[in-house]
Amino acid sequence: MANQRKAGAALGYANVIAKNLVNLMYVPLLLHFVGQGDYGVFQMTNSVVFALTLLSAGFSGAYVRFYMREVAHGTRTSIRRLNGIFLLIYMIVVGLCFVGGVILILNVDMLFSKGLSSRELVLARELMVLMVFNVAAQLMTSPFNSYITAKERFVYQQTRQLLTTLVQPLLAVLLVWRGMGAIGVALAMLVVTVALLVMNIVYAIKKLGMHFSFTGLQWSMFKAIAIFSFWIFLNQIFDLVNNNVPNFLLGAMAGSTVVATFSIAVQIRNIFFAMSTTMSNVFIPQINRIVADSDDNKVLTELMTRVGRYQMAIFWFIYGGFVVLGQFFVVLWAGRQNVDAYWLAVIMVLPVMIPLTQNTGIEIQRAKNRHKTRSVIYVFTAMLDVILSVLLIPSMGYWATAIGYIASIMLGTGLFMNWYYQTHIGLDMLYFWRNQMPTIIMAVLVTGACLLGTHFVPVNSIPLFLMWGVVYVILFCAGAFHVSLTAAERTKVLSMLHKMKKA
Repeated sequence: MANQRKAGAALGYANVIAKNLVNLMYVPLLLHFVGQGDYGVFQMTNSVVFALTLLSAGFSGAYVRFYMREVAHGTRTSIRRLNGIFLLIYMIVVGLCFVGGVILILNVDMLFSKGLSSRELVLARELMVLMVFNVAAQLMTSPFNSYITAKERFVYQQTRQLLTTLVQPLLAVLLVWRGMGAIGVALAMLVVTVALLVMNIVYAIKKLGMHFSFTGLQWSMFKAIAIFSFWIFLNQIFDLVNNNVPNFLLGAMAGSTVVATFSIAVQIRNIFFAMSTTMSNVFIPQINRIVADSDDNKVLTELMTRVGRYQMAIFWFIYGGFVVLGQFFVVLWAGRQNVDAYWLAVIMVLPVMIPLTQNTGIEIQRAKNRHKTRSVIYVFTAMLDVILSVLLIPSMGYWATAIGYIASIMLGTGLFMNWYYQTHIGLDMLYFWRNQMPTIIMAVLVTGACLLGTHFVPVNSIPLFLMWGVVYVILFCAGAFHVSLTAAERTKVLSMLHKMKKA
């Protein structure tokens, strides 16, 4: 399974890189063929419909924990019953998804009439129909995907995701080119999601032997799953508010073109989330296994710190590079009308350094069934995000949603969570941050030196963009090699480079 984790993480990063390379061509094509306004309508509608994923109520996050408990203390029959419970739950969830979707579709005018034209309202309604079916298919694949995760088949998962990364944009561009506009993009998403659902069902049942039992289902098991999942559900509300409600508020109060600029900044921010979760996701089964077997906080702290150290280096490598080169890149990629997306991304991404280097801690909390307090606090910080956005959007536009997001992140995932990990979960956060500071200091110095250099030799052409990119990569990699890696890791890297040189 260690090989699965390593290969899965490597494929995950390849997938993230491929996805962002595709987006370099995909987003400008959509903006050109679909238009700034319709692109904004698509992003805003997608954000609203995505709220239906809350109906899963955190059940997908619960499966691995309960599966590991059954493996450690249960029987094959109890595992089949667990699978049966989750399948029944998601069948009900999909039914509720369609009910919620119908309600949203019937109320498009009420939701968006202040920010959209009559033509854009018609488009939003048509997009919603396709997106509701897309969300339903995503929900239905959850029990099968969770089983695949519990079995630690990360190579299959990342290979499948890589295929999605390549196929979905190609299909969307083809449909847009044929004149289907934003509808073509939504239809491409639906087709690919349905294909993934079929692939997951076949792989889980045929390859991994996933079986279901619907007899002898225990109410106590369902109750335990429901209580555990409820607190994950509250946390999902926090994520939904921070990631999707701003688009809705901007569309309702400011207009679709403003949504487009903010959405581009959010896409840049999501790159950092993808880079971070790619590594932490492969440790979810291992964390649940440690807690189920020994619940050793020292082992868990060391695991969180080791993963966090890698995540910190990756975060600052990308963030520092974006600070140095991002403004020229955004103008080249999305047009000068969206240049503010650079500044929005810079100020929104920096505070997420904290949660993105500590997201293994989330899984530790869940494995210990100690995630209740975190979820409650996050609901309050999400409310703060909404209140600040509503108050400030009329005068500040998308800067208001950025301020609300930063405040919620700093108070919730920053100050509160580090105190909670230290005092209630049993993790040594002082040890964690002592191990992260060398990388942070090194990254700030490298980024500052490159920024100073670009003041005298500005990044205003592709050759200079490439030149400063090479300079930054060399300086950062040299710094990370000497500061971020342990002596054993440096020896291992040098050995690998020596072997590659011989080959």
